[in-house]
Amino acid sequence: MLMNLKVLLPYQVFIDCAGVSRIVAENRDGSFGLLPHRLDCVAALAPGILRYEFEGREVNVAVDEGVLVKTGMDVLISVRNAFGGTDLANLRSLVEREFLTLDEQEQSARTVMAKMESGLIRRLASLQQI
Repeated sequence: MLMNLKVLLPYQVFIDCAGVSRIVAENRDGSFGLLPHRLDCVAALAPGILRYEFEGREVNVAVDEGVLVKTGMDVLISVRNAFGGTDLANLRSLVEREFLTLDEQEQSARTVMAKMESGLIRRLASLQQI
């Protein structure tokens, strides 16, 4: 028995594939694999390369961070962005250039927001003391 794989983006279904024999994904701790009879699981995905075997050939997809849910023979992956391609080196470069840079920009934006929030709280506290 083989797995059914769906990769969802916020705006479309990127992959809808039945007959997947194995899946390899990446989380913050490294790569992990899924076979059809593995127990159900949930995993937070890190930006990286998603590999799956379909009809005897390996397919590689660059994915952004997201979540993977395996229930029975169904594997559902929801990510912010994904790109297909054949050249593994180009896909890895794309992950480093696009997805990891976005994470740095997001962290920078969060730092700025935290500073603004703490400044607002200090001002509100000083107004309350008046």
